[in-house]
Amino acid sequence: MLLLSEIIIANAQFVSFDELVEAVGYAKEGKMFFRMDVKPPYPDTPEDWEDRLEAAFN
Repeated sequence: MLLLSEIIIANAQFVSFDELVEAVGYAKEGKMFFRMDVKPPYPDTPEDWEDRLEAAFN
């Protein structure tokens, strides 16, 4: 299972939501499930952040 918090912690250098979306796309390799256990801390996080991250994972 891929956890959003793990991606955020592993990529502390990220400063934007778009960087996170790209990382989710790369991190999905070999994973079947994605859990959004935290809200992204970036100032440009959109209201539909869950939908966008789910789309990046799929």
